[in-house]
Amino acid sequence: MTVSNEQPVLLQRPEEGVAVLRLNRPHATNALSLELQHQLSDYFAELAVDDSVRCIVLTGGDKVFAAGGDITGMIEADPIEIFKRHTERLWAPIQHCPKPVVAAVNGYAFGGGCELAMLADIIIAGENASFCQPEIRIGIMPGIGGTQRLVRAVGKAKAMQMALTGKPITAEEAWIAGLVSEVCADDEVQDKALSTARGIARMPPLAAEQVKEVIIAGMDASLDSALALERKANALLFASRDQQEGMQAFLEKRHARFKGE
Repeated sequence: MTVSNEQPVLLQRPEEGVAVLRLNRPHATNALSLELQHQLSDYFAELAVDDSVRCIVLTGGDKVFAAGGDITGMIEADPIEIFKRHTERLWAPIQHCPKPVVAAVNGYAFGGGCELAMLADIIIAGENASFCQPEIRIGIMPGIGGTQRLVRAVGKAKAMQMALTGKPITAEEAWIAGLVSEVCADDEVQDKALSTARGIARMPPLAAEQVKEVIIAGMDASLDSALALERKANALLFASRDQQEGMQAFLEKRHARFKGE
């Protein structure tokens, strides 16, 4: 799909198996306007069913990830208007995307930007990146998962501190707390995210999707229930051709050629 540089989200396909979605409102520090959210949602829905895509990189570029919601579009809104926006429906294709998602975070990931980053499966953060849920400072609270996903990622104490004070945490603090997967130099973030996505794209896609599904589903289940999900998903993969190819390639000491079958 061809996009113009004036669109709020750019879709790029830099190499086989990898799609890059780039937030593109640099004049507004990538504030999450409704237009941007709609387009991002549409792209995720499209990529979810595209068999040529095995991993998605989500980024705001090398300066800022996203500095929160678009306050100019909210300041005059009443409760019914906010409710009728059904932001949860817009974010559902991102939340439920079966493909692994790697977020490349440089600069601010504030408010909705932090909530968006938390929807990724792996977060690569630059050493000068920062994460924040500052909504309380303008009289509201996180509304797109910033309380629920944050507490699951970093625990009650750190989530309470972030949500009640609105103070940002550094990339290093986010890594220690378990919010991000890896921290690297700012100028290495985009390449590192692409390299990570490239590696995942070379893995068997059925197995990658099952790993993601079972980890997410198991997080809120009892250990016994989660282990049952794991056993059944593992057994299911033994029906795939990729399982046969992977094990045969291992025995033959060659690179496997996975086809998602």
